[in-house]
Amino acid sequence: MNTSSIIQKVWNYCNVLRDDGMSYGDYVEQLTYLLFLKMADERTQAPYNLPSIVPQQYSWSSLIRKDGDELFDHYRHTLDALGKEKGLLGLIFNKALNKFQDPDPLKVSCRRSDRQTAVYCKALRPAQTMREVVARRLARSGWGHTFSIPKIRTLIFLRCLT
Repeated sequence: MNTSSIIQKVWNYCNVLRDDGMSYGDYVEQLTYLLFLKMADERTQAPYNLPSIVPQQYSWSSLIRKDGDELFDHYRHTLDALGKEKGLLGLIFNKALNKFQDPDPLKVSCRRSDRQTAVYCKALRPAQTMREVVARRLARSGWGHTFSIPKIRTLIFLRCLT
């Protein structure tokens, strides 16, 4: 799988969220949260075998096992709880909000991320993937001219995933 096809897959996730009524900034932010949780989980597995930086009750595996309203509520609680953590995790998730309007697009995003992350992370660094998504967004508007808290948070995520 080449770089452009990987970027296109991630961009297609953005299209699903946009079609659900989410703004460009919101869907980049939500995909970044999901990607961060997924990558934190992957770092606990071989060949890395590192301790998780995310508490188990808010981990990727706790999220992916849920469905419907239970998933929706758990995601909201996860964002809130991680925002209260000390250190970098708290800084990243500070005042994070669930911008999904209903559980179905959230479940679709989780399932796609769960299936595809390993594929594109082996071929392309996740930070590079999200930088490309942000670059596409910048190319379509003047998003780069202002930096709100969600946009700054997205940039912090990109740095943490590098």
